[in-house]
Amino acid sequence: MEKAEKPHVLGYGQLALVLGLLLILTGLTVAVSYVHLGFWNVPVALSIASLKASLVLLFFMHLKYEGRVIRYSFISTVLFLAVMIGFTFWDVAFR
Repeated sequence: MEKAEKPHVLGYGQLALVLGLLLILTGLTVAVSYVHLGFWNVPVALSIASLKASLVLLFFMHLKYEGRVIRYSFISTVLFLAVMIGFTFWDVAFR
């Protein structure tokens, strides 16, 4: 017997809150671009961009309400991307 699925309709208030967070994070990205952080400029910018992408995936693409397989595939993809970006930074740093 299949498990009954619950509807995952998000309210406009919750979507507006996520939109507000995305706009704040975009402003933070622009603000950080004007601050000289040395080596940390790129990692901070990538962290903010990753957070924004995660919010879009979780709420606007409803990943928060999907099954385990979809969640694990997302997490493994993010980890793979982090490793590849890390290898790229490592290669550039030690040339």
